[in-house]
Amino acid sequence: MATESMTMKDRPMAKGKPGHLYMQTNEVKNTIVRYERRADGSLVELERIATGGAGSGVYKPISGQESAPNAFEGAASIILSSDRRFLFTTNGGDNSVSSFRVSEDGRLTLLDVQSTGNPVEGKSGTAKSLAFAPSSRTLFVLHSFGPDHLRMMTVDAEGKLKLRPDRHTVNTYSKRNRVSTMVVVAPNEELVLVGTTFDEPIAHTGFYPDGSPMLWVQRAGGAMHSIASNAPDPDGLAAFPLHKDGSLGTARFYDAKGGSPFYLAFLNKRPDTFIIGYAVGDGCSVCTIGKDGTLNIGDLVKIDTSAGVPTELCWLAISPDDRTVYATNFGYSNICSYHINGGGLEIARDPACPKVPGDGTARGLNGTVTSGPSDSWISTDGAFLYQIYGNASKLVGYATQPDGSLMEVTRVTIPYNSPQGLAGF
Repeated sequence: MATESMTMKDRPMAKGKPGHLYMQTNEVKNTIVRYERRADGSLVELERIATGGAGSGVYKPISGQESAPNAFEGAASIILSSDRRFLFTTNGGDNSVSSFRVSEDGRLTLLDVQSTGNPVEGKSGTAKSLAFAPSSRTLFVLHSFGPDHLRMMTVDAEGKLKLRPDRHTVNTYSKRNRVSTMVVVAPNEELVLVGTTFDEPIAHTGFYPDGSPMLWVQRAGGAMHSIASNAPDPDGLAAFPLHKDGSLGTARFYDAKGGSPFYLAFLNKRPDTFIIGYAVGDGCSVCTIGKDGTLNIGDLVKIDTSAGVPTELCWLAISPDDRTVYATNFGYSNICSYHINGGGLEIARDPACPKVPGDGTARGLNGTVTSGPSDSWISTDGAFLYQIYGNASKLVGYATQPDGSLMEVTRVTIPYNSPQGLAGF
C-alpha cells in the first residue's frame, strides 16, 4: 500500500478531526480504497474492497480514448447515505451499482450489486453519478450516455437494491446524444437536478492532431457550432419534479447562463441555494430555488482564463461554513477558490495551489497538457481538501487556509488515470 507524504518537518501543522476517506479505483476489477484520515490531514491506505462490479479501467468511454483521466465526465460516483450507514458506488464498466454497510470504524461490508438496467454497448458502460432521496429510499443513477440517462433503484432498510422501471433522459428533440454529468437531489427532496457537458460526445467529434478534443463542429449547413451544452442554446440544466414516492415528473430545461453546467453543489446551511461549476463557462455562479420550485441562475463569475479556454472548471467542494468554494480546473491541473459573500461570489485565490503535473499524455479541451484532476472532497470540519490527479497517479491532500489558499500536507499513490469518486467522514 503505497503512501507518499512530506516529512512532518516540512508539513504545515494543520489540525482537524480524524476520519475516513473512500475512493473508487474504476479498474476493470473495481475496488473501493479505504483511507484513514489522521488529524494532521495525512492519509494511510488501510484496504481495498472489491465492489463486485467492473470499472472502465484506463479507457475513457465518452471520448473513446484508450487511456485518459476522468473516464465518464462525471461526479459523485461514490456517496454516503446521510446517516452514514451505507456507501453506494457506481461500476461504470458494466453499468451496475454496489452497496456497502459502513461500520463505526469505517470498515465496509459489501451488501449488494445490481445492474442499472442500461445495456453495455461496446467496451464499457457509462454509469457515473449517484444521488439518494432518504424519505423515499430512492437511489438515482446517472449515465453519461442516453437515451435513458437516469435510472432509479429502491434501497431497503438493509441496503439491498431493487431496480425500478423508471427511466428518464436529458436529451431534447434536437439533441439526441447529450452527455450528462451529475445528478443531485435538492435538500427539500422536491427537485432532482442534472447537469450536462456536451450536446454530442467527443467520441463522435474526434481529436485534433495534438490530441486535444474537438469542441467545434460543422452543422449540416456548414456553420460551426460548439458541442458544449448551453453554449449558447439555453437548455443545459435539467430539473425534474420529485414526488413523494420517489418518481419523477417531466423535466424542465433551464438556461444555465454558461457553457457546460457540469457540477451542482448545494450550500450546507441554505438548502434553497446551490453553486454551478461551468466546464466551458470557466467559472461559477450562485443559484436559488424559488418558493414555486423555479430555478434562478445567478451571474457567472469567471476565473483567469489567460492560460487558454475552456478551463474545464468541473468539480466543486463547499466549506462546511458556506464561506468558500474550491473549484477544480481539469484543463489547468490546479484548484482555484471563491469566497461566498451574501448572495454572490468573489475570487479568493486563483490559483489556490500550484499546478500538479501529469505524465504529458493527456490534454484538455484547450490543448493544455493536464494531470487530469477530477473529484475532490472537503473534510466535515473544513480543515482539509483532497483532490484526485489521475494522470499523475496522485491523491493530494491540502490544508485549507482562511484566505482561500491550499497548502499540501499529504499525497498518496493511486492507480493511473482510472480513479474517480471521493466520499468520507
